[in-house]
Amino acid sequence: MKSNNILKIVLCIAIGIIIGGYLFSDTQPRSLLAVHKCEQTCLKPQELLGLANSVLLNKFPNFVPLVVFETDKSIAIKHPTPQSPVHFVVFPKRDIKNIGLLSKDDREYLIDTFAVLSQLISDQSLSKYQVITNGPGYQHTTYLHFHLQAER
Repeated sequence: MKSNNILKIVLCIAIGIIIGGYLFSDTQPRSLLAVHKCEQTCLKPQELLGLANSVLLNKFPNFVPLVVFETDKSIAIKHPTPQSPVHFVVFPKRDIKNIGLLSKDDREYLIDTFAVLSQLISDQSLSKYQVITNGPGYQHTTYLHFHLQAER
């Protein structure tokens, strides 16, 4: 009886590791449990949100709410709490923490993200608009994204 329970526990842990490996396979390394240097390396709330965004966008894009436009490399949503009459957020479907950490592999995703922004600008017939991204000190979510804001 005891060996059956131990076997079930080990099996659950193994399944959890496999599922976790799949979910986080496309994300940038982020230290979650670095207790000895937590002030520098543990996940802050915005980094945890960025990690969740990465998993959601890369593994479950069909569950992203308020989607208005999507390609295989980018996704655009209506901002849930808009700061202007027209407010979209466009995410590359690649785990990029911020614009200061770009690599050559990110290029095709950024080109596609700007093509999506262009399409939204065209579809909405916008002429006075802003495209905004923030650096790490100003990000609410540590995941590169662009706000498209405009007045009607």
